[in-house]
Parts: sequence; structure tokens; C-alpha cells
Amino acid sequence: MGSSSGNTLKSLSNRCLLRLSSDTHSLFHGKTFNEASLTTQRRGFYSFSSPNKLASCKGSHPLRSFSTSSSSSKVGFLGWYLAKLESNPIITKSVTTSLIFAAADFTSQMITSASSYDSIRTLRMAGYGLLLLGPSQHLWFNLLSKALPKRDMLTTFKKMFLGQAVFGPLVTTVFFSYNAALQGENAEEIAARLTRDLLPTLISGAMFWPTCDFVTYKFVPVHLQFLFLHMDNLFDVHGKLKQSEHRVVGLLT
Repeated sequence: MGSSSGNTLKSLSNRCLLRLSSDTHSLFHGKTFNEASLTTQRRGFYSFSSPNKLASCKGSHPLRSFSTSSSSSKVGFLGWYLAKLESNPIITKSVTTSLIFAAADFTSQMITSASSYDSIRTLRMAGYGLLLLGPSQHLWFNLLSKALPKRDMLTTFKKMFLGQAVFGPLVTTVFFSYNAALQGENAEEIAARLTRDLLPTLISGAMFWPTCDFVTYKFVPVHLQFLFLHMDNLFDVHGKLKQSEHRVVGLLT
């Protein structure tokens, strides 16, 4: 008996709510609707209230816009440059080295040169970075990372030693020869220049580069090691410049 009375009251309550909704709808819209239409609208409301449905409404894409803005914030020059390092490593490193050497030489001339700016000298430095140092550094750092893949202290010191004893003297010798040849010097004059300038340049570099090498080989990823060293090149110009053109640029190698 109690259960029957409860069901009756519940049924009456639902009918009253339905009637009230119908009257309200009629008041504002001049139309009536049945229980089925009320259920349909309720479903539509709940469906519309979900985040995905809200995002798909015409003229409103909050979730998609947020996702796009978040991803676009990660895309810029840095993302583009890192992608180029991965897809075209040699070309990207060579162009980067060329630009940094040109900037370093331009800066050195502005600081130390009393005469007018020598644009040909800057072009020589850019060419050296583009054609010789950039590609050779790519090969050297990759070779070291494969031959000595660990980053422990002993391996790091081995890399530092090889850099100072093998790669450094080699690229410095190539630089002096390249620079002198482009200035019209013959083989004897180039040999005399190497005898005069090579050893002092290497000794001067030994006061600075081992620390940079340690940080590079110990902490910097292989594909960015060349860039870290070239940043040191650029800043080293201001601290260790000499009046001699060749001695100055020799410090950059």
C-alpha cells in the first residue's frame, strides 16, 4: 500500500514538473511540447555541456585554439634551427661557423684596428668557417663521440687532450696557410709564418681552451658542441686580442 502511494505521488510530481515546463515554454515561445521533446532537450543540453561538444560549436574552438597556441609557442627560430641541425647538420654547422667567424672578425677590427674596416679580411674568415672549420668540426666531434662515447672524467680528459694535441694544431695550421695563401704568399712565406706564429698561438690558446673543452665534452650534447665553442670564440675576441692580424684570428681557431 505504501509503495503504491509513493509511486502515485512520484507520478503526480513528474506530471506537475512537465506541466510547469510546458507552460513556461508556451509563455515564452507560444508553443507546447510533450515529455519526449523535454527528454530530447535534456539530452541535447547534457551533450552540449561536454567539453568536446562545446569546442566543436561553430565559431568557437577553445580547446583547439589552446592546443594550437601551445604548440606554436614551441615553434620559433630555436625550433627551426634545431630541426636544421638534425636534417642538414654539415650545412647548418658550416653556415653557423661562417657567420660567427665573420662576426668575431668584425668585432676584433672595430676594437683594435686604427685603420679603416677591411671587409676582405672578414670574407676570408667567413670562408674559412664555411668551407674548412665547420665541416671539419662536425666530423671531429662525431668521431670523438663514437670512439669515446662516455662522459666520465677520464674520457673527458682524453677528449681534451686529443683536441689540444691533434685537432687544435691541425686547424690552426690550416687557418694560417689558408689565410696567407689568399693574401698571395708563396710556400716559403707560408712556412715562415707558421714557424713564427703557430707555436705562440697554441701556447696562448692553451691558457683558455682546456676549460672550454672540459665543459663542452662533459656537458654539451654532441650536435651543439661546435656552437658552444664558437660562442667562446666570439667572446674570447674581447679578452685576448693582439695587434697582429694573424695572431688575433689565430686565437679564434
